[in-house]
Amino acid sequence: MSHPLQPNRGEVPSRDDDPTSTGDEPLNRLAAAIRRISAVVVGHPVPDLEIARAAEQLVEIAESLQGSATTSRRARTQPNLAGHPQDFFPSSPIIGFANPIAPPVEVWLGESDDGQPEIRGRVTFDYPYEGPPTCVHGGVIAELFDELMGAANVIADKPAMTGTLTVRYRRPTPLLAPLDLVARFVRSEGRKVHTWAAIYHEGALTAVANGLFIQVQPGHMLDMITTNATATDEPLIDERFARSIAENAAD
Repeated sequence: MSHPLQPNRGEVPSRDDDPTSTGDEPLNRLAAAIRRISAVVVGHPVPDLEIARAAEQLVEIAESLQGSATTSRRARTQPNLAGHPQDFFPSSPIIGFANPIAPPVEVWLGESDDGQPEIRGRVTFDYPYEGPPTCVHGGVIAELFDELMGAANVIADKPAMTGTLTVRYRRPTPLLAPLDLVARFVRSEGRKVHTWAAIYHEGALTAVANGLFIQVQPGHMLDMITTNATATDEPLIDERFARSIAENAAD
């Protein structure tokens, strides 16, 4: 990892331990290889013959993976509130090292000037995330903020779903440049959770966001998941995740 590693606190996982979802597992290596392919294909000229050869190989790989896959959904776990923020969403399209479309963003636990916990992070967006020439796509920035603030709510023990996300683009956010990130829980009013986040490049603010999140009762979450799951023939949820939501709703 490019940020300073935290000291090991023993066998019990905590936010001070190193993340467990960023290792050299086959799924992470596969996702990293796909990212490299995407960056080259989007950002660099490649001879047509090489593109054609790679396309044939990748089609074979895709067919092999689809043929080997079971009909069930890969297990999805609930975030461990005491764990490392990087491990909250291992398959996230933003921070998930196992997700090929994630940059991925590195995140860790920081502390604000007033001593409150906050999410810190860094990322360098490659060519697949370009919007205007040389700039990160504005929609990608909004997606990044949504994820960062969601993680900030988790560490504040205020997990919630996005209600309103307001982004102010202060200046173009550069592509292929290291960016520093921060997000923090601000306050809550009943089920409403207010959160803030920002992106910096070399100390200059490029974008800032305020989010209004709504805490969802387990019973309502179960209803939402059940409704969405019946809208498709694909397995949107795994049995363990559905059972966990149902158990929380029953408490």
